[in-house]
Amino acid sequence: MPSSTRTIRTRALVSVTAMVTLITVAGCNDDGENEQGKASSEPTASAPAAPSGSGLPTSLTGQKLDWSSCSAPTAIQGTGEKPGSQWECATLKAPLDYSKPKGETIDLAMIRAKADGPGKRIGSLIFNFGGPGGSGVSSLPGFADAYDTLRSRYDLVSFDPRGVGESAGVTCQSDKEIDASDSIDGTPDDDAEVKAAMADAREFIKGCEKRSGKVLAHVDTVSAARDMDLMRQVLGDDKLSYFGISYGTELGGVYAHLYPKNVGRAVLDAVVDPTEDPEQGSYGQAKGFQLALDNYLKDCAKKGSACPTGDDPAAGTDRIVALLKKLDKKPLSTESGRKLTQDAALGGIAAALYDKESWKYLTLGLQEAMQLEEGNMLLAMADSMSGRDEDGHYSNINAANAAINCVDDRQRYTVADVKAQLPRFRKASPVFGEYLAWGMLGCTGWPVDGTTDTPDVSAEGSAPILVVGNTGDPATPYEGARKMVQELGKGVGVEVTYKGQGHGAYNSGNACMTKAVNAYLLDGKVPASGTTCG
Repeated sequence: MPSSTRTIRTRALVSVTAMVTLITVAGCNDDGENEQGKASSEPTASAPAAPSGSGLPTSLTGQKLDWSSCSAPTAIQGTGEKPGSQWECATLKAPLDYSKPKGETIDLAMIRAKADGPGKRIGSLIFNFGGPGGSGVSSLPGFADAYDTLRSRYDLVSFDPRGVGESAGVTCQSDKEIDASDSIDGTPDDDAEVKAAMADAREFIKGCEKRSGKVLAHVDTVSAARDMDLMRQVLGDDKLSYFGISYGTELGGVYAHLYPKNVGRAVLDAVVDPTEDPEQGSYGQAKGFQLALDNYLKDCAKKGSACPTGDDPAAGTDRIVALLKKLDKKPLSTESGRKLTQDAALGGIAAALYDKESWKYLTLGLQEAMQLEEGNMLLAMADSMSGRDEDGHYSNINAANAAINCVDDRQRYTVADVKAQLPRFRKASPVFGEYLAWGMLGCTGWPVDGTTDTPDVSAEGSAPILVVGNTGDPATPYEGARKMVQELGKGVGVEVTYKGQGHGAYNSGNACMTKAVNAYLLDGKVPASGTTCG
């Protein structure tokens, strides 16, 4: 969900709970093979070799990573590193500007857990958990349990993409300045509030230019994909094995377009629709979050008097809208002394919709806000969404998100554009629509021009790529998976559907989905396109 006027397409990096184990329902293709029953080729490790035409000097393609033991960050609330895991960290040097491959370099932070199973090691499996702006160095240890089976044959590897965390991270504001921005209404009701929001956005942009101006033009997704191919070479892998979630699916698609012959086994889970521009993407999210909220309200209604939104789901939406309008006029107090604003409540509600297991916390948060007029739980969930820790320190997820989106996306919207779309967005979601519409202004006035209308993910000649869509996904609606399959090209995208709730499918705990993905990544068994789990 958005923060201020800056739209975030994010993985459940900051989910308030660990992933839930769901009941397995029949429907998956049990043999895990493709329609011809053939296994895909196995990626093999080899000496690093620069792809044709890369132009990168051997000082980069032949660099040796100095892996050393490191304590795994545990910034993800409700998760933690697997006991006994041995994490190693290293720094990869990459060009700041790929058009000047022998010029200035930046450091990219990496983390890994080496393969520890009895089977033959395949190579490295590189993860991107989404955002854009999410730290892979923090996220991989947090979700280690979910991917432990894959560690039997892969080194599990992740990284902070350029502009994120410790990889030339974009910074725009101090922690106090970010907190101060909380008073700015993200759904302005009049001209004065519009002016205040635009002034706040200008100050944010000035801060980005002052603190990170040198890197703003070079944190694009194409450069991040090139970083991954450099990473592949330095790690010694002939092919890239990849697991991308949410925005990570867009990054994976762009990589496949640039380097189709270098794709080994790749999974795209919680798929961003590559055919949508920012307006279409925001509108799709409005519908997606409303669908997830409706599903929550239906579930809550079954609990009778314990449900703060009542036994009528439609009336439940009205009650939440009424709460938000009340907060717009008078924020609620919290034990921390901070206030639960309308925007923070929206962030807290959205955070809980990323994972069905978090619905119980949403119920508690709404009970507290509606019945006790206190905002502790919803504010805590909002903080998890915005990367704010208990000490008041923010990660740079919002700054990185803005920088990456704005150098990727060519579109620049105006206040008039937003006002014209407000009725349509409100209809799509009475709760989230207005906020997401105003979020379209996130790149207005950005100092660096965007590069594309939509990302090119066509990947003729690539090995099969598993494309996993979740019918109840709030942040990356299910339709995006089918669009990704179409755009990848004939014979490349293999569509797998999960009929469930939450953001993403593999971490849902659904045994059918886990089996299909594991069989593909570990044994090269490509499921039949159209396989359904749930």
